[in-house]
Amino acid sequence: MKKYIITVVGKDSVGIIAKVCTYLSENHANILDISQTIVQGYFNMMMIVDPSACEKPMETISDELEQIGDSIGVKIHLQHEDIFNMMHRI
Repeated sequence: MKKYIITVVGKDSVGIIAKVCTYLSENHANILDISQTIVQGYFNMMMIVDPSACEKPMETISDELEQIGDSIGVKIHLQHEDIFNMMHRI
Protein backbone atom coordinates (compact mmCIF):
# COMPACT_ATOMS: atom_id res chain seq x y z
CA MET A 1 0.00 0.00 0.00
CA LYS A 2 1.37 3.38 -0.95
CA LYS A 3 0.91 6.06 1.70
CA TYR A 4 1.06 9.82 1.47
CA ILE A 5 1.66 12.42 4.16
CA ILE A 6 -0.46 15.56 4.24
CA THR A 7 0.66 18.47 6.40
CA VAL A 8 -1.51 21.48 7.15
CA VAL A 9 -0.06 24.55 8.88
CA GLY A 10 -1.44 28.03 9.49
CA LYS A 11 -3.51 30.31 11.65
CA ASP A 12 -6.32 28.38 13.34
CA SER A 13 -9.87 28.86 12.09
CA VAL A 14 -13.14 26.95 12.14
CA GLY A 15 -13.52 24.15 9.60
CA ILE A 16 -9.93 23.34 8.58
CA ILE A 17 -10.19 19.65 9.43
CA ALA A 18 -13.69 19.44 7.96
CA LYS A 19 -12.61 20.94 4.60
CA VAL A 20 -9.58 18.67 4.23
CA CYS A 21 -11.39 15.51 5.38
CA THR A 22 -14.42 16.22 3.19
CA TYR A 23 -12.18 16.67 0.15
CA LEU A 24 -10.34 13.42 0.89
CA SER A 25 -13.59 11.53 1.42
CA GLU A 26 -15.08 12.84 -1.83
CA ASN A 27 -11.95 11.62 -3.63
CA HIS A 28 -11.94 8.18 -1.95
CA ALA A 29 -8.72 8.66 0.01
CA ASN A 30 -8.64 6.68 3.23
CA ILE A 31 -7.29 8.51 6.29
CA LEU A 32 -5.10 6.04 8.17
CA ASP A 33 -3.89 8.33 10.93
CA ILE A 34 -4.34 11.95 11.93
CA SER A 35 -2.77 14.22 14.51
CA GLN A 36 -3.47 17.89 15.08
CA THR A 37 -2.44 20.50 17.58
CA ILE A 38 -3.09 24.17 18.13
CA VAL A 39 -0.33 26.20 19.74
CA GLN A 40 -1.03 29.86 20.57
CA GLY A 41 -3.55 30.13 17.75
CA TYR A 42 -1.49 28.27 15.14
CA PHE A 43 -2.89 25.08 13.66
CA ASN A 44 -0.71 22.10 12.76
CA MET A 45 -2.05 18.82 11.36
CA MET A 46 -0.39 15.75 9.91
CA MET A 47 -2.32 12.98 8.19
CA ILE A 48 -1.31 9.67 6.70
CA VAL A 49 -3.58 8.68 3.83
CA ASP A 50 -3.99 5.73 1.49
CA PRO A 51 -5.00 7.03 -1.94
CA SER A 52 -5.31 3.62 -3.66
CA ALA A 53 -9.01 4.14 -4.42
CA CYS A 54 -8.54 7.70 -5.73
CA GLU A 55 -9.43 8.17 -9.37
CA LYS A 56 -7.46 11.40 -9.78
CA PRO A 57 -3.67 11.44 -10.16
CA MET A 58 -1.79 12.46 -7.02
CA GLU A 59 -0.51 15.62 -8.75
CA THR A 60 -4.13 16.76 -9.14
CA ILE A 61 -4.95 15.86 -5.53
CA SER A 62 -1.91 17.83 -4.38
CA ASP A 63 -2.83 20.88 -6.48
CA GLU A 64 -6.45 20.83 -5.31
CA LEU A 65 -5.41 20.50 -1.66
CA GLU A 66 -3.09 23.50 -2.09
CA GLN A 67 -6.03 25.46 -3.55
CA ILE A 68 -8.20 24.50 -0.58
CA GLY A 69 -5.42 25.66 1.73
CA ASP A 70 -5.17 29.00 -0.09
CA SER A 71 -8.93 29.49 0.23
CA ILE A 72 -8.91 28.91 4.01
CA GLY A 73 -5.58 30.59 4.81
CA VAL A 74 -3.35 27.59 5.53
CA LYS A 75 -0.56 25.78 3.71
CA ILE A 76 -1.36 22.21 2.69
CA HIS A 77 1.43 19.99 1.44
CA LEU A 78 1.16 16.41 0.18
CA GLN A 79 4.10 14.09 -0.39
CA HIS A 80 4.76 10.38 -0.76
CA GLU A 81 5.69 8.67 2.50
CA ASP A 82 9.14 7.68 1.18
CA ILE A 83 10.00 11.28 0.29
CA PHE A 84 8.71 12.53 3.66
CA ASN A 85 10.83 9.94 5.48
CA MET A 86 13.96 10.82 3.49
CA MET A 87 13.48 14.53 4.15
CA HIS A 88 13.03 14.00 7.91
CA ARG A 89 15.72 11.41 8.47
CA ILE A 90 18.31 12.16 11.12
